[in-house]
Amino acid sequence: MGFEELEPIFGELNVERAGEGSVPSRRFLYHVHAADPSHLRIIVTDFHSNAWEAVRSIVQLEDMRDNIGIGGSWLEFIDYVLASIKSQDAKLILEGGLDTVSGAANAKLVAQKSKGMPVISISLTELVGSAASAAITNLSLELFKAFKSIHDLYREEKELSNQLTKALAAEKERNENIQSQLEQYSKGKKLQKISSSDKADASALLNNGLENSPEKQTPRDTALTKVANRVVPVYRRARVRGVTLQDTEDIEDE
Repeated sequence: MGFEELEPIFGELNVERAGEGSVPSRRFLYHVHAADPSHLRIIVTDFHSNAWEAVRSIVQLEDMRDNIGIGGSWLEFIDYVLASIKSQDAKLILEGGLDTVSGAANAKLVAQKSKGMPVISISLTELVGSAASAAITNLSLELFKAFKSIHDLYREEKELSNQLTKALAAEKERNENIQSQLEQYSKGKKLQKISSSDKADASALLNNGLENSPEKQTPRDTALTKVANRVVPVYRRARVRGVTLQDTEDIEDE
C-alpha cells in the first residue's frame, strides 16, 4: 500500500470565493504526484504569485476516509479521490483576505466524482518565496516531461501507422496482381474449353459426313441401288405382258 506506481495528474480547477461564487481571475492548474512512496502531494498555482500545497500521508488519508465514510479497499478509495480531483466540477475555494485572488488567507480543494457522491475536501497551505518558486518550477518541468512523453508516444504511433499504411498498400497491390493473374488464367481456361468444344463439334460433323458419303456405303447398299435403278428393255417388258399362262394338259392335247 503506497504511491510507488502513481502516475502524475495534471488539470485545471474552477476558482470560487467562499460565499461569492465564481471569481474572474487567473487560471489555476494543479499537480498531484507522489512526494515519496508514503506521501501524496498536491500543488495548485496560477504561475504568478499564488501557490498552495497539500501533503498527505497514508495515515492522514486513512483518517479522511473514515471521516467521509467511504468503504471498500484502499485502492478503491485512492481511485475515488483521484477521480474526484480530475472531475470537471473540482474547485479551488478561496477564503478570507482581499477581494481578489491574490492575498487570500486560506484555500482548499473541494471535489466529488459526481453529484450525490461523497465530497473530498483538502485544505491547502500557502507557499511563499523560494518554496513557491520551487513548486512552480517543479510543476512546469513535470508538465514538460508529460508533454514530451505524450509527444514521443504520438510520434511512435504515427510512425507505426505509416508503416502499417505502407504494408497495407503493398498487400493491396499484391492482392490486385494475384486477382488479375487469376482472371487472366480463368479467361484462358474458358477460351481453351470453348476451343476444345468447337474442335469436338467439328470432328463429330466431319465423321457424320464421312459416314453418309457414297464412299462409305456398303456393297449391299450399292447393289440395291443399282438394282433399283436398272431399266428393263422394252422388248422384254412387252413379251412378259403378252404371255398367256396355260395348263400343261392343254398343251399336250394340242
